[in-house]
Amino acid sequence: MRAALLDLVVQLGLLLSRRGQAARALTLTLKFAGSGSWEKTRRLKEASAHDDDLRVLAYQLMDAAGLQRGRLTAIALKGEDLVGADQVALQISLDDAREARLVAEATADRIRDEFGAGVIGPAAVYRRAS
Repeated sequence: MRAALLDLVVQLGLLLSRRGQAARALTLTLKFAGSGSWEKTRRLKEASAHDDDLRVLAYQLMDAAGLQRGRLTAIALKGEDLVGADQVALQISLDDAREARLVAEATADRIRDEFGAGVIGPAAVYRRAS
């Protein structure tokens, strides 16, 4: 499930950055066999279109679902309360690892634009989800 969620995060981040937008919140929707469903929305600390920020919040939402043994049939991730990327404050970070991930993300986006979306998937940017 985390691998599927990670794929959705990367797709959402790419879509937001291509549109010049950032999300202030994420909504995770899970559908189960039968007619059950679960939906939760949480706000990001600050608006973002970066995979790393979206991934952390998406994983928190998945953990909040407390899945045990339910048969999951569908998963959806939606960016909410969108703003223009030009409205997002650019902050200087002293976290070298985060800065390196942001540079890698921008590079991966340029490669996807040049050679197609299938060239670099989530596994190339992050370690395999467990």
